[in-house]
Amino acid sequence: MKRIRLITILIVTSAIYIWAFTGLPKIEWKETSVEVVSAIFSGLFQPDWSYVYDPGGEDLLQGLFDTLAIALLSTFIAGILCIPFAFLASKNIVKSHLAVGTSKFILSFIRVFPDIVLALLFIKAVGPGAFAGVLALGIGAVGMLGKLISESVDNVDLSAKEALIASGANPVKTFIFAIVPQVLPNFFSFILYRFEVNVRAAAVLGVIGAGGIGTPLIFALSVRDWERVGIILLGIIVMVTLIDIISGKLRAKLI
Repeated sequence: MKRIRLITILIVTSAIYIWAFTGLPKIEWKETSVEVVSAIFSGLFQPDWSYVYDPGGEDLLQGLFDTLAIALLSTFIAGILCIPFAFLASKNIVKSHLAVGTSKFILSFIRVFPDIVLALLFIKAVGPGAFAGVLALGIGAVGMLGKLISESVDNVDLSAKEALIASGANPVKTFIFAIVPQVLPNFFSFILYRFEVNVRAAAVLGVIGAGGIGTPLIFALSVRDWERVGIILLGIIVMVTLIDIISGKLRAKLI
């Protein structure tokens, strides 16, 4: 019986992969493909170091700083806005099924929209630039952070809450001294994780005009300035790697 089930799973899986690959368009190798690929790798291994710092105009450091600023500000906004939704979506805090369901629906609704879609909407609303990127990443992160924090609240140990209630503490003190201390480490851990995600997203959203290092990257790609593309990609790699290392160490101390 197990062998039949395994064979059936393999056949179905193989059929799905075959169906997926047959739907792909035919790959066409152009005459200039080798030349373009060679130029890209040449630029990556011979980056334009003069673009790292330019006192008279935009440079790599300025673009990376803008990307970090967008990620930091959007994470701060999301960290503030997600708090009420997270606690309202927790059945340990709110006993009303309507309030919990409504909050969970709002968080799920926000998560439906990819960051790039939100960025396009805000670019139309407020114009291209870093502000649109901050709004897109800030609003988009509310759904993710709210869900993670609400699940953390649902999993808290309620014995401390029951002890405070038995001693005569009011609901506010019970919430502050029994729930918040248990949720706070996870809250900061989720914030740090979302900051890492926002740094990567901010670099990408600049490609569509939402500010950050993605803007000079798309300009360099459009004019085929592969040396500048190489130094920009190298800067992004270094920045993301350093943030991952620092954030990982901070999260390890929090949890």
